[in-house]
Amino acid sequence: MDNDFKRGEYVISTDRTRLDLGVVHGFLTKSYWAEGIPREVVRRSVQQSLCFGLYHQGKQIGFARVITDYSTFGYLGDVFVLEEYRGRGLGKWLVEVIMSYPQLQGFRRWILLTRDAHLLYKPFGFRLLANPERWMERWDAAVYQRDQAR
Repeated sequence: MDNDFKRGEYVISTDRTRLDLGVVHGFLTKSYWAEGIPREVVRRSVQQSLCFGLYHQGKQIGFARVITDYSTFGYLGDVFVLEEYRGRGLGKWLVEVIMSYPQLQGFRRWILLTRDAHLLYKPFGFRLLANPERWMERWDAAVYQRDQAR
């Protein structure tokens, strides 16, 4: 079920067919969290996630995705607004739409990772881990560099 949300001349849509993979990959491959990510990995991640595209006059200017089981858990990731559109409250609106999206209600746990956007997420109830000693990760920081070398 695709939905559109409008605010002035901006639209947020869950219609995956509207996404401009070039914009999404172009931003992510230069981001601190996905630097060098191959386009094919971005394509697969979009196929397997609930995606939210942010548009201005038909042009994609932002993105976010949720990895979820639609019942208990959601991981909010790859959130961005292109630099020339920042400072207009669009990132906050994008997170607001995601957090109020009907199919994403009633989860026991939401998580995300951020280096510098804590203030964006705090109003939506995100906090530092209550019990970080319970969390474990398997992290391969060089996976995209190795994939490109093959």
